[in-house]
Parts: sequence; structure tokens; C-alpha cells
Amino acid sequence: MKLTISDFKQIFIYIAEQIEARKDELSELDRAVGDGDHGVTMSIGWQAIVDKLNSYEGDDFAALCKDMAMSFLNAVGSSVGPLYATAFLRGGMALQGKAELDEEDVVQFWLKAVNGIQERGKAQVGDKTMMDTWIPAMQALEQERGKGGDLLASLEAAVTAGEKGMNSTAEMLSQKGRSSRLGERSVGHLDPGSVSAYIILSSFLEALRKLG
Repeated sequence: MKLTISDFKQIFIYIAEQIEARKDELSELDRAVGDGDHGVTMSIGWQAIVDKLNSYEGDDFAALCKDMAMSFLNAVGSSVGPLYATAFLRGGMALQGKAELDEEDVVQFWLKAVNGIQERGKAQVGDKTMMDTWIPAMQALEQERGKGGDLLASLEAAVTAGEKGMNSTAEMLSQKGRSSRLGERSVGHLDPGSVSAYIILSSFLEALRKLG
């Protein structure tokens, strides 16, 4: 499987559409553990990315990812802004000098992106954050790829592991961010950041399948 820059744009526009479709759900989840704006925040950030994708006319994947990072960061003032901006910057660095992407390029994009989020945010599995989705997903991606799995099989493994990680946040005590002030009251609710992370990754896989 090879991806052109047009394919890459289409995939991320599809992700933005799925975030938009579920923004109310994300904000409802956030009302239980935070200030109730996660869906709106993600919607604003991803719409800024769509605007950039639609206006970008170059063929440099790394430059496009940098523009996506800056668009998201400038649109989103909350803590999630720098985290996903770092993800796009780091992921884009793995794509420098590429005229098109092969399967390994896509794997490395995700591994580098999520590593950037973790380095920036310092959260670990069990902290009840987006990393409860991202870390197990990337471990599964790397493991399946290491066994010789193709890109779709590797991403399917990642999505399955990410979903399990996301669901595990319901029983966690929040350790990071505003929700950590709730103490025991944070238990029993999915972390909204882990849900939006799952939407991003699963939508990436769905869009990739559509390109087929």
C-alpha cells in the first residue's frame, strides 16, 4: 500500500468528520470529570486542521504535518493543543523527504507521534488519560508489525488494544489534569481524552480501508 499526499489529506479530513460527529458525546463525557469542553475543543482543533489541509498545495509530508501542528496549536488553547501539535511535528519528522508513503512510513508516523505526546505530557498507562488508549495501541502496532503483519493488520491490532485501553479508564482514579481533583468521583467514567484518541486511531484505519 502506498499513500500520496492527497490520500493523506483525505484520511485526516475523515478523522475530523468523525470528531465532529461525536463532539457532543466527548463533551458529555468531559462534563463528568472535567469542564465539559473536550468535544468543542477537539472540534475547533480538527476544523483548523481541515482548513489547512484544504489550502495546502505542496507535496511535502513533513511540511504539511508541521502546518497541521501549528493550526491545531493556534486554534486550541487547552493542554491538548501542545500534545497533539507535538504529535504532528514528531510524526511528520518521520516522513521527511518522502514523495509517497509506504506501509512502514505510516507505522513510524504513528510511533513517533505518540512518543511525542508521551514525552510532552509525561502520562503513563493507569493515569486515566489519552495515553491509556495510545500506549497499548502503539505497543500492539509495533508487535504485530514485528511479526510481519501488513499495515492494515497492524493498525487493526492497534485499534483493538486501544479500545481495550480506553474502556479500562472507566475504573481508574484520575491522576492527571482537572479530573484528578475529583478523587474517587472520577471512577466510573471513561476518560474523554482516551475516547477522542480512540476515535482518531480507529477513524484513521477506517479511512485507510476506504482507500483500499
